[in-house]
Amino acid sequence: MPLSPSGQVAAALVLAAGLGERLRPLTEAKPKPLLALGGRPLIYYPLMMLKRAGVRRIAINLHHLGPLIKQALGNGSALGLEITYAPEPMLLNTGGPLVTLRKFFGNQTFWVANSDTILDFDLGAMVEFHRRHRSLATLAVRPRAREAGYSLVETDAEGRVRRVRLVKGPASARDAAGGGQHEYSEGVAAYDDYPAAAPARASSKLLPHIFCGLTLCEPSIVDFAPRRPAFGIVSHLLAPMVARGAAIYGYAFDGYFRTVDDLGSYQALSAEFASGAPPLSYLPR
Repeated sequence: MPLSPSGQVAAALVLAAGLGERLRPLTEAKPKPLLALGGRPLIYYPLMMLKRAGVRRIAINLHHLGPLIKQALGNGSALGLEITYAPEPMLLNTGGPLVTLRKFFGNQTFWVANSDTILDFDLGAMVEFHRRHRSLATLAVRPRAREAGYSLVETDAEGRVRRVRLVKGPASARDAAGGGQHEYSEGVAAYDDYPAAAPARASSKLLPHIFCGLTLCEPSIVDFAPRRPAFGIVSHLLAPMVARGAAIYGYAFDGYFRTVDDLGSYQALSAEFASGAPPLSYLPR
């Protein structure tokens, strides 16, 4: 499975098709990616982050109130981007769009980013890490913050993902896909592990992380996609690949990371921006 040619990563998928159910009633008339944050739509931040990293071609999948997103962003020229839209009559989760957009990515390395997550770190360093390790997919990760019901990405000392622990229950796919959180009343999470048992020599040395909603992918990962239209990129694609020993890595970064999971997190982040917007490197000065 050859890696894409070296050089700048020029294409990305920004996931924007979700229903935004946990932000109702705000998302009944406006899609989650267009919710205002610091005077800009939420999706503006991942778009500008990717642009600063050299991305120019971006695909955006659409479902819930998709025409409003298309109307707001147009063809992307006002942002210095080339935007292609991928409507989904049926939701394809976070992994299904990789199959439908296979021709869009061609044989080049590409990013997959959440539209509801704000990050700020050196994406070029992540690309270099990805290529140095000849990774098929590299996930942006952060050390586990506390004992809660997070899906976990466990890496060895070199960053190779040796086990993915998916929280069981209805939130599993969401948590795996976006680094979200699902807490149980007893405060203890139950997991589906990939592989079922960690490598014997490494199990005590694995470093637990949470996934932060940004993945750098080689086009060949689509060859491993399950034979169904809708699937999670982590839960149904990358986790089984890890279980089979594929070269999947986690890039641990210490930059800015916020995600909008529900009304509470949206209100907290809105208050943070209102009190003084964080100095994100890709925002115009």
